[in-house]
Amino acid sequence: MSLKNIRLEVMQAIEPKVQGFMDSFLIPIEEIWQPSDFLPDSQNDNFFTETEQIREEAKELGYDFWVTLVADTITEEALPTYESWLMDVEGIDQHNGKENGWSKWVRAWTAEENRHGDVLNKYLYLSGRVNMREVEITTQHLISDGFDIGTDRDPYKNFVYTTFQELATNISHKRVGKMAKQQGNALLGKMCNIIAGDEMRHHLAYREFVKTILGQDPNGMIEAFADMMKRKIVMPAHFLRESGESIGTAFEVFSNCAQRLGVYTAQDYIEILKKLNDYWEIGNLGGLSDQAEKARDYLMKLPDRLQRISERMQFGQDQYKFKWVEANGIL
Repeated sequence: MSLKNIRLEVMQAIEPKVQGFMDSFLIPIEEIWQPSDFLPDSQNDNFFTETEQIREEAKELGYDFWVTLVADTITEEALPTYESWLMDVEGIDQHNGKENGWSKWVRAWTAEENRHGDVLNKYLYLSGRVNMREVEITTQHLISDGFDIGTDRDPYKNFVYTTFQELATNISHKRVGKMAKQQGNALLGKMCNIIAGDEMRHHLAYREFVKTILGQDPNGMIEAFADMMKRKIVMPAHFLRESGESIGTAFEVFSNCAQRLGVYTAQDYIEILKKLNDYWEIGNLGGLSDQAEKARDYLMKLPDRLQRISERMQFGQDQYKFKWVEANGIL
């Protein structure tokens, strides 16, 4: 049987369990927070007073911070790309009725994620600290350019990617929230922390998808995991660009900002890999094919190898001048 057919069989076998994952890791729409819970109510007489408070608190946050927050926001705003990509994955079967478990999951997951970009975008707009037109141009470029995360339509590779990426975004949002709070911006800190909480729930869900597949097809799953790590887990905003620039030109300099701030670092990448190896018990899997054994050996040795590489890595210290934010952060 071909790899594609094996994966389809496994996806169909697991599909009845997806509703249980939704019940465990997603929150009903009527109960979950919405952006308006955190932002000034435009129907309220206090709207302008509360907006002025946001603008005053925003003045305490530095240039690299704003660049990182803008890039995080744009990444979250590109949800149409992520949903359309996952809906095309083998086994999702979005045309097989509204109650199909996998397509139902993708729609519900992206619906939760969509709130993140909404609340951060509105906060940026109210803060008065960024050039919103340039932010909007970058967002439109990112959605228009799409992305290629190296997973093709393979569900195993896509679930490895989302497991890894959801934990990475949890770390990033949590640290941005901590920095905001330390600078006296309690509202932004709270927003980022609650977004981080959503990302952690989603990480736990995708982590369980992979664990469940390991129980059904350990050889295929471990080989997919190793293949993704050989390619390297690229961020969903790796095509990030500003107006008038070519694809990807803004991503590296944004990554340097995140590295300088300690928001998301090469060390975090290594630690995530270690956590996944441990949780999925990669070192203890038995009865593997020769090819899967080689994949397992690669995964177990990779953290130490990446550690040695990271110790030699150099990151740009020059403060690139983004069109999103003025040098002093104030327009």
